[in-house]
Amino acid sequence: MIFIGGVVARDLRMLFGVNDRSVAAEEAFTNRQAQWQAVVSSLADHLHRVADSAFDVEDLASPRHNVLVGHGVGGIGKSTFSRKTEAALTHQGGRPAQWDAPSWPIERILPLRIDLARSTGIDFERVVLSLRLALAALGRPMPAFDLALRRHWERNHPGESLEEYLRRGGLFSRFAGAVNLPQQMQSTLADVAQALALPGTVGGALGQLTTTLVGALRERRQIVRALAGCERLADILEAEPDLETLSFATHLLSWDLAQLPAAQQVIPVILFDTFEDVGDRTNRDLERLLQRIVWLMPLAFFVITGRNRLQWAEDGLHGQLDWTGPAAWPGLADHPSASRRETGPGRRQILLGDFSPEDCEDHLARRLSRQGQPLIGENLRHAIAARSHGLPLYLDLAVMRFLEIRRSGRDPQPADFGDFPALISRTVSDLTTDERHVLRSVSLMEAFSIPLATQVAGLTHDAAALRLTERPFIREDPAGLWPFHLHQVVRFAIRHAEDHTDDRWSPQDWHRAATRALAALGDAWRHGPQRDRTMLIDCLRQGLRLARDHHLEDLHWLTDAAFAYTSDSVWEPLAPPTAGSPGAEPQPGTDTPADALAELLAAIARRQHEHRARTAERLTTVLDTGLLSGELADLALYYRAKAHKDLARTDEALDGMRQVAEADGRLAPRARRGLAQLARIRGAFPAALAAVPALGWKGRHYRVLGHIWFPHGNIERAASAFEAARAGAEQHDAPGERAIAQTLLALVVAFADPLPADDELALAHQYLAHLDQRATTFYAAVAALVRDAGTDGDVTDRAAVLHAESTVAGLPWLTPLIETAVAFHHAVRGAHDDLNATIDRLRQATANGDFAYYVDIATAMGDLPQPADRATQWLDDAHTVRQRWHDLVMSRRRYLQPAR
Repeated sequence: MIFIGGVVARDLRMLFGVNDRSVAAEEAFTNRQAQWQAVVSSLADHLHRVADSAFDVEDLASPRHNVLVGHGVGGIGKSTFSRKTEAALTHQGGRPAQWDAPSWPIERILPLRIDLARSTGIDFERVVLSLRLALAALGRPMPAFDLALRRHWERNHPGESLEEYLRRGGLFSRFAGAVNLPQQMQSTLADVAQALALPGTVGGALGQLTTTLVGALRERRQIVRALAGCERLADILEAEPDLETLSFATHLLSWDLAQLPAAQQVIPVILFDTFEDVGDRTNRDLERLLQRIVWLMPLAFFVITGRNRLQWAEDGLHGQLDWTGPAAWPGLADHPSASRRETGPGRRQILLGDFSPEDCEDHLARRLSRQGQPLIGENLRHAIAARSHGLPLYLDLAVMRFLEIRRSGRDPQPADFGDFPALISRTVSDLTTDERHVLRSVSLMEAFSIPLATQVAGLTHDAAALRLTERPFIREDPAGLWPFHLHQVVRFAIRHAEDHTDDRWSPQDWHRAATRALAALGDAWRHGPQRDRTMLIDCLRQGLRLARDHHLEDLHWLTDAAFAYTSDSVWEPLAPPTAGSPGAEPQPGTDTPADALAELLAAIARRQHEHRARTAERLTTVLDTGLLSGELADLALYYRAKAHKDLARTDEALDGMRQVAEADGRLAPRARRGLAQLARIRGAFPAALAAVPALGWKGRHYRVLGHIWFPHGNIERAASAFEAARAGAEQHDAPGERAIAQTLLALVVAFADPLPADDELALAHQYLAHLDQRATTFYAAVAALVRDAGTDGDVTDRAAVLHAESTVAGLPWLTPLIETAVAFHHAVRGAHDDLNATIDRLRQATANGDFAYYVDIATAMGDLPQPADRATQWLDDAHTVRQRWHDLVMSRRRYLQPAR
């Protein structure tokens, strides 16, 4: 194997980190099978291309397919992958056990790895010398290139022999055939001198030899027929022998390789590692020289590893590099429809991404061991792997911390492995000042776009944000609302690890950035081109976290967003993660207005999954903090009143609704609707109806009308009202309200006709599929019971399950409706004993006066005497109402008669 400039130090760091000699420290290599397959398939494609009879090593116009780029965040394992790839391409059998063997003969491949890290002291001249020294192992001169190299050497290193330079620079020791290079070059010069019939030794007459050779080449003399086929040799020998000329001279090396006999033909595979150290986006001098090597040596295959994607396929670099654009480098083009992680044969830029959880634990198990057993325990390995999010650098830093804690005399615990400041320095080391500023700014965001990143950073131009999104620690989801996000571990380190860099931020810097971020999110929600529910939820979720974590006292747009969130009964989860760790559950305690608002919205949303008593308790607690403003306090009061209503605490519900209605804020229409519904629940239908004209759309007046007409057995008017409520919801783009109205429509239609009810219920389920509305889902279940009433559809057992589930959910107000559905079932079947038992349960469920009219309805269904102690205030006379319900029972019997 050939290593240039790279020293494997990790094993020594581990070994010198512990006194216990029984501890074995291995450089654990974790499977990169997908990336190895990309190398194999790309190289196979390259071998096929160069074997084609149409392939011409001197063709300088055809697109290049001879490069594969592996990029990834610092510490992801790029150099390890590069070293393992070189080993796998040698005939000594250095391929890792996890990697499949290639189909092509390994003997045809000549691998060469060159580490371009600044720390290695590599320069372009040493890169070119390394290429030639690797080929010296073939035992054949490279006459065209050797002439150009000898001329370059004598002009730029006067008085210093190449042999002495190679010995002093350590290159001899790295290349097995290096000792042959001076003799091969001398042989070339001697052969050319003899062909040109030049007298004397050639060592002191290189200038004369070059001049004579160029003349012979120009005149196409037969005496130099071995070199005459190299069309550009004369031009290179005449040019000033500087680094520019040396870079073009690599074309001669490729030509020399193509002249070798078939039995000695090899394909060089050149691995350029640490390519990010070649230069930056404004200084591309060395990159330009290296790109020439790739372009001018089409016979060779190049594997380039570094932090960043290669930009060679971008037209915008024309003039900075010699060959640019997608036509020149098809495989390097960033196809919009392709993922950055794709590794197909046409894709030549692959992401060296995170380890899987299994690979992380395997890496930790093999990194340190004693007597063949992992030194790091299973539970600790699992904790470290989970916190690493697959980043190999985090794993290595964790191993070092493990040894450090172990030296202190105590056993490492999971809590010892949180943040690593080294992650910051490794991440920002090659970023410009503006890029580092944007990076810290977007670490405040869960996801971002380029305009959002620029605004959060407080910059006036997008250039730094654009450059940053090309970095491998930026993940991209083109389908996302905001397409970019930071690698989780990198983001967490920047936000929470102790930053020792020279341009680190002070607490005031973070606070100012958080203020800008909050304002930017508000602008995106209020004025952005995509002002929809998705944008609202994302802005609200990120805004709440920013305001809470950075103690931003002014909630700005968050109040309006909170009301928009609650306006449509959709209830997406909002609880933002804590500052402690990505994805962590919210911690108890409300210290700021943002804390109070977050808890308020969480309680409102979680009521779909918690007992309503818990909801009322949480809302009371947040109200007692005094941290909510007037409008937000009204919001808490309103939803606490709704919880009280669901819990059959009617007096408490009335009190809360009155307070909100009298405040005459933006929730007043909803509170007035609540008062109307509470009047209806108490059986005061005239009072409920009188309140409807003042409700309007915000008060959901059509839905209230439907609720009023349904107990009267007036199915037609109730259905029309719910249809109007659904239409209004569609007009106002309110999917949550639409689902509620459609479900209630299915419920009332189910009493009249099972066939259309089936269609209405199917539509209701379709609307509910992507919503989180538990109470509405229960309504749909009751509708299904009513649709199946009178049949053998297991109605009573289903009703019992539904009653248990709604009780556990803290929704006792559903019990009278469920029992009424069961009463309808028994009345249709003529099961008088079961009906009487159901009516008895209804009396118990409505003993406090709420929903007492359901007892009237159930007795009417069975044509039983009207209860004497009921004081329902009907809109129609009681006889008419009773007749309607009895007619519905008789209609269902007639419907089911043919089936009996």
